Amino acid sequence: MKTVLFLVLICAAFSGSTAYAQVQVIANASVGATSVTVDDLKTVFVGAKSTLSDGSAVEPVLALSGAAHDAFLSQYVGKSDQALRNSWKTLVFTGKASMPKSFGTDADIVAYVARTKGAIGYVGASADVGGAKKLTVK
Repeated sequence: MKTVLFLVLICAAFSGSTAYAQVQVIANASVGATSVTVDDLKTVFVGAKSTLSDGSAVEPVLALSGAAHDAFLSQYVGKSDQALRNSWKTLVFTGKASMPKSFGTDADIVAYVARTKGAIGYVGASADVGGAKKLTVK
């Protein structure tokens, strides 16, 4: 009985971290940072800032949907897909921003990020990041 309870507790402790493991944050080689904070990710992806804390100018790139998209929004942005898109629409309507590029596949996101100066995005943990660089999230 103690063994079963111990295993349940271990599984519960690690289940909260699985969303982090489902996502890789990637950037174009022009982005100077090698790591990014959760706060940086949130402020960039909600359109509040266009730079990371190290001064790197960035352009957020979104996935259209999927497990990595849901995990990224839940863990790093704290908004639903609809709430995030509505926030961006408000910024666009008021002339404060342009709508971020959105892609349907990890491969399309990687290709865009790899070729676009300042681009920052996210893909599934198993995706090949090709010419983009992976950022560590702190």
